Amino acid sequence: MWDRLPGSRAAGGGGSAAAMAQRDEKGPAAGEGEGEPRDGAGAEPGPSGAAAPFQPPEGGFGWVVVFAAAWCNGSIFGINNSFGIIYVMLQSDLGDGEKDPALEFKTAWVGSLAMGMIFFCSPIVSIFTDRLGCRTTAAMGATIAFIGLLSSSFTKSLEVRYFTYGILFGCGSSFAFQPSLVILGHYFKRRLGLANGIVSGSSCLISMPLPFFLKMVGKAIGLAHTFQVLSALMFIQIFLSLTYRPILPPSCDSQHGGQDKLGSRSVRQQCWSQTRKYFNLRIFRRKTYRIWAFGIATAVLGYLVPFMNLVKYVEKRFQETKKDWILLVCIGATSGLGRLISGRIGDCIPGLKKIYLQVVSFLLLGILCMMIPQCRGFEGVIVICLFLGLCDGFFTTIMAPIAFELVGPMQASQAIGYLMGLMAVPMTAGTPIAGYLNDYFGNYDAAFYFAGVPPIIGSLVLSVVPLVHQRMLKKQRLDSGKDKMLVSETTVNGELLPGCPASEAHM
Repeated sequence: MWDRLPGSRAAGGGGSAAAMAQRDEKGPAAGEGEGEPRDGAGAEPGPSGAAAPFQPPEGGFGWVVVFAAAWCNGSIFGINNSFGIIYVMLQSDLGDGEKDPALEFKTAWVGSLAMGMIFFCSPIVSIFTDRLGCRTTAAMGATIAFIGLLSSSFTKSLEVRYFTYGILFGCGSSFAFQPSLVILGHYFKRRLGLANGIVSGSSCLISMPLPFFLKMVGKAIGLAHTFQVLSALMFIQIFLSLTYRPILPPSCDSQHGGQDKLGSRSVRQQCWSQTRKYFNLRIFRRKTYRIWAFGIATAVLGYLVPFMNLVKYVEKRFQETKKDWILLVCIGATSGLGRLISGRIGDCIPGLKKIYLQVVSFLLLGILCMMIPQCRGFEGVIVICLFLGLCDGFFTTIMAPIAFELVGPMQASQAIGYLMGLMAVPMTAGTPIAGYLNDYFGNYDAAFYFAGVPPIIGSLVLSVVPLVHQRMLKKQRLDSGKDKMLVSETTVNGELLPGCPASEAHM
């Protein structure tokens, strides 16, 4: 479901990667050769001897990295999206609620914690990636996820699995997932959309058959051994993460320059400087970003409810226990299709008008969730799942391009990280609330009705963003028209955007 976020414009999976690549391509730090171009092909070294901007190889060993990233995304989100199968197995392992009427609510926290931690840790993962590099961060995350899955097989306690599966596997997945997107920007620029498209399409080859595989393996060997089999996927990812070889080494001069500047400051000033360096809170000053982030966080409150509860629902409603895995396969297949085509559609929509793709996706998602209890047959649920997958694909793919439009390329990476962090709490809480409603009413109808309300509200909030943006642009045009009468030169605040020569900053 989230195996391509952050994404590029073309394929939805490399917006963060593109931002990282652009940040790595920047020239020396401020004060060290400020007159040289920061980006652009064929830039000549400036007076301080700055090297020409880095050009990615656009292939070669990068295709090995693409394979490793595809395995990472397919494994992590294949397991999370297939939690509906694990959810049923967990309840069977605990006695299927005969002694505890609140078992639905308690069991739902296992999968919700895992998915929520992937988003909650995203801002922190971006800092580790900057400091330790993609390879070390990803290998460390895959190791933690492996330990979490493996240790889940040695206990039957639901509370212990909150920690082993929910916390350890969730945190490890976050640390393994984000570097797999960032590293693509080291090897691709012109073909970044193609690389992300291949990662997304290839990862579907893993995530699509996984529900069927879990259904067959779970019956044959039980839940404990199923966790051990899943841990093998993350064990392989540990070694694949070692292929994330960085080819943009940090500048020694800028590192020493930064250390010299920090050495002349007090401890308090150094701490504040480092905090501002890694936590760019200025993006929250943008009104459009605040509205967008609030709308997304609201919409995802019920986002995971269909993924977590559909399998159990069709077992109770239609007594369908042999083909229930088809629902998750349908969602995965159409989600992959939606991701592949929505990026290209988004490129054809100018500016922030592409946010209406998210508006339509969330609106349909809410309506489809409310239609699930109205289905009179298993086939009707399959049709709804096909459209649910398309909505999922369109929503996730278009997120990074919208972030680029709202805050610009230099701040898009942190903007997406903060957004994912804001999404963590409602996304984690949605499924347990649905489980509580099921325990209270004795059926899943109220849970699916509840799941449909937040996406509809979120879509209405998101529809306001382009209108507010247009109003702000008109105000800026009026102000700039007045300023041109008074100001003779433009002052550049902060670093230059990629492709903007420093010589233009003084025009």
